[in-house]
Amino acid sequence: MKRIIKSLLATSCVLLVLNLSACKSKKIVVNPSSQIEQTPIREEPVEVAEEPVIAQEEPHKDPEPVAEKPNFNFTNVLFEFDSSVLKTESYAVLDNIVREMQKDPSVKFIINGHSSVEGTAEYNQSLSEDRANAVKLYIVNAGLPSENLIATGFGASKPVASNDTESGREQNRRVEISVVQ
Repeated sequence: MKRIIKSLLATSCVLLVLNLSACKSKKIVVNPSSQIEQTPIREEPVEVAEEPVIAQEEPHKDPEPVAEKPNFNFTNVLFEFDSSVLKTESYAVLDNIVREMQKDPSVKFIINGHSSVEGTAEYNQSLSEDRANAVKLYIVNAGLPSENLIATGFGASKPVASNDTESGREQNRRVEISVVQ
């Protein structure tokens, strides 16, 4: 089997070389005539017409683009119960947040994670920190420097709605992003 492969390889190499040599371009050789005739060149005066000088306009410069002021009034990023995994609908919210953050890369932000009241205080604290870090990771992966982002967790200590109803608890499972003052 090895012998067959080697012979096929050798044959294909030979055919390739033959094919390439057959494709070389041919040079055309032109023999010069034996006699060269020289004709005298008559110089006739040439009139040079002066063209009118046209004032050149300065190139049109586009006005400097006005830097759009960033809108740092961000929508909260919401999470499922007992989870620090970003919801699919949060990606669009986070993309808008990143777009606004990129308008002024020198601004520093604080990312505050929160949880609803279910679970122990220690667990909710850990969960809220994980949520803040999940958002921070998304923003860093989108191209913002991590030095401009501070992630903290507050557990269930700062609810925005009542924890007595499911809709209130859903609102409390969130991450808020604000500018560091």
